[in-house]
Amino acid sequence: MDMNAYLSMFIDESNDHLQSLNENLLKLESAPDDISIVQVIFRSAHTLKGMSATMGFEDLASLTHEMENVLDLVRNHKLGMDQFIFDTLFKGLDALESMVQDVTNGGTGKADVTAIVTDLKTIVKGDHKHQGAAQAAAQTAGGDDGSSLDQFQSSILLQSIEAGMSVFHVVVTVREDCVLKAARAYMVFDFLERNGEIVKSTPSSQEIEQEKFDRSFTVFTIASISEDELRKGIESVSEIESAAVTQLDTESLMQLGASAGNGAPAAAASIAQETVAAAQAQTAAAAAPAAAPQAAAAQAPAASGGGGSRTIRVDIERLDSLMNLFSELLIDRVRLEQLASEVRRNDLTETVEHMSRVSSDLQNIVLKLRMVPVESVFNRFPRMVRDLAKSLDKKVDLVITGADTELDRTVIDEIGDPLVHLLRNSMDHGIESIADRIAAGKPETGTVNLRAYHSGNHVFIEVEEDGRGINGEKVKQTAIKNGVVDADSAKRLTDSEIHMLIFAPGFSTADKISDISGRGVGLDVVKTKIESLGGHVTVESVQGRGTKFSIQLPLTLSIIAAMLVKLGSEKYAIPLSSIVETAIVPREQIRKIHGNRMIDYRGSVIPLISLAQVLDCTSFSEEEERETEIVVIRKGNKIGAVTVDEFLGQSEIVLKSLGKYLTNIEAISGATILGDGQVALIVDPNALIK
Repeated sequence: MDMNAYLSMFIDESNDHLQSLNENLLKLESAPDDISIVQVIFRSAHTLKGMSATMGFEDLASLTHEMENVLDLVRNHKLGMDQFIFDTLFKGLDALESMVQDVTNGGTGKADVTAIVTDLKTIVKGDHKHQGAAQAAAQTAGGDDGSSLDQFQSSILLQSIEAGMSVFHVVVTVREDCVLKAARAYMVFDFLERNGEIVKSTPSSQEIEQEKFDRSFTVFTIASISEDELRKGIESVSEIESAAVTQLDTESLMQLGASAGNGAPAAAASIAQETVAAAQAQTAAAAAPAAAPQAAAAQAPAASGGGGSRTIRVDIERLDSLMNLFSELLIDRVRLEQLASEVRRNDLTETVEHMSRVSSDLQNIVLKLRMVPVESVFNRFPRMVRDLAKSLDKKVDLVITGADTELDRTVIDEIGDPLVHLLRNSMDHGIESIADRIAAGKPETGTVNLRAYHSGNHVFIEVEEDGRGINGEKVKQTAIKNGVVDADSAKRLTDSEIHMLIFAPGFSTADKISDISGRGVGLDVVKTKIESLGGHVTVESVQGRGTKFSIQLPLTLSIIAAMLVKLGSEKYAIPLSSIVETAIVPREQIRKIHGNRMIDYRGSVIPLISLAQVLDCTSFSEEEERETEIVVIRKGNKIGAVTVDEFLGQSEIVLKSLGKYLTNIEAISGATILGDGQVALIVDPNALIK
């Protein structure tokens, strides 16, 4: 079997599990006694281990196995979480992410994780000495041969039988022609763990995951289901030949392993009692939904029924191809609508109208397919903020809101790095040290807010902190010193203009450059990247109270609704999302103030911009017109009016790039092909209002 066919799926699912592990480990750090979180972490680690072993990435599987050992002790109340354990597990996650990234880049996923493994084993063996007896027994279990039980395992099984629980000895045999033995064994282990507790396996689980067995393996398990259900469940796994299941009583158990009564250490007996209690709790939980004999079999259909969310992974290139094909279809649809209006045949008109409705629904679906929640970018930041706060010796809370806000995938792919720069600057330069915050009368824990929300046809992303704010005077002096602005010009700058100086290339107000950043390091990169996406970034700050960076981004880069207008013989498109309204203004209502044309608009005076003049259109002259048709446009809270020759009506247009040879053309953001085959340039209203 060609394992490469499954590699893409392995990478995607591994990244999902690693993200889940990071998020839940951060939650556990805030609530170390919440065992329910530990159970979620353990399941993710267990699944990742099985996937890695199946794909042959042994280093990944081995490291995850060691982490799983620690988590297993925690979830069974044998180990309490502390800072050393958290730090070691986070180091393990970092190593796993690096190994998965290596696999993604075509590597083998191998890495030297000896130091982390040593720390994990130390946690299990040394740091919690009262758990030493349990760990010694667990270590022995993996190394003995045959199916013998040690004192610890015998104690667990014996007390389970005495407590009225069902204990089974299972010999599982895979088919001779089985290709993925480890995968089938993993599915059996998963079934057993969902229906009880595995006490011992021979060979060890790690050896089984590495396919170090012939055709059969042995398991001792405490189960919540009957002998018959256990056998049928195991044999229902593909490529399993048989499952020999034997229910054990006290006598048969003593024949298979050492008796727990022959001087078993008190510590082992005590730990056995804890394990039995945990197993009883798990059995009770497993038994609750399995009241009917067929419940286990019914579980899968129920999970996939009505209420559950079902998803499918689609290659990005296929989505791009779908979008391009639909763009061509949209151009043809507009052309057909125009032809139908000229021919004026009822049956043709009705057919085209129906096609228009269907293609409009299709368009909405295609656009939604490309939309991705910003959560896919935001979810990497809590871990980053935690690590930065530790390295800077600061206390910081990251508050995320609006993570479900959706953006076009092409935009999502590009905004990660700019946000990393902004967050690092906020942490390093914005948030004060604990001592400085206390001295300033602030809580010792700083707050960084990361927000996303929709506004019109744009998405806004804000990074705001309650730190020291930007020192305007210091910024101004640094700008003069670096030649960004001269001294005379600096005197005339407003506060907001001074704050925007930090986006100048290489600008920094840091007294010493740390390994994190100084305010301004990388901010020119942020500005350049955001503007390349058709957005812009602003900054607001109050000294002593904090700073807010605000990024405005277009919702989509593909299909937009627009107003088509004429200037003489030329046609242009203006995005509807920027249009407030259209109107006709008599020439006598146009005033000149300080050489600039202005008009009255709903109780205020707004500038009047000549589109023909901006675009150097020679086929249209406004001077000859007695009345002027205008389009009122908005940029944030600023309003202006644009003069045009004629309104042609609204249309949905496909935004096409002008290509790499026609860049930075003033007031033009792209082009589109109209229904009559003509090309119309798309006006960028943001460039018209300064």
